[in-house]
This record gives sequence, C-alpha cells and structure tokens, in this order.
Amino acid sequence: MAGRPGRPHRRPDALLGDKGYDSKPNRRELRKRRILPVISRKGAPDIKDLGELRYVVEETFALLHQFRRLAVQWERRTEFHDAFVALACSLICWRRLKKARS
Repeated sequence: MAGRPGRPHRRPDALLGDKGYDSKPNRRELRKRRILPVISRKGAPDIKDLGELRYVVEETFALLHQFRRLAVQWERRTEFHDAFVALACSLICWRRLKKARS
C-alpha cells in the first residue's frame, strides 16, 4: 500500500528556542517526540551563538518582506504565494551576486 504523497517528514534532532518557549509542557512534548530542547531558561544567561542563528532567520524574513506582496498573503491559492516567494528569493540572490561582482 502506498504512503502519503510528497516527501517523507523528517524529525529534527534538536529545537533551538529563546526564553519565551521555556516551559515544562514545551520541553515535555519535545522530549516525547525525541527532540532535544535547546531552550534558554528564564533568569539564566543566553545560550551562546543562539542570537547569530536567530539573526539569519530574522534577516531572511526582513528581506522577503521588502516585497510588499509577500508581507501579507493576498493570493487565495498557495501555489501562487509559493511562486512569488521563489521569485523573491531568486531576486535577492541575483542582487547579492551582482553586488559581489562589482
């Protein structure tokens, strides 16, 4: 019998989170799913290098939100939105490569 269409789901080995996600229920659910929670405890110093990883994600969202159409999803069909995201990523990469050459 065939499974569900699409790529099989992959479970991450660990989940990085800031202090906003520090709670016993969150940690319990992650451990139940065999995912290592790497979450700063409230009142404890921050995890080293976690800010650098967060910066990459936040910078990516900021770059994508330069395209007004992506800041709010206007399309009714997700295929169109996905196509615009792919186009925006291509434009961002092209601009960065062009800038690096000059």
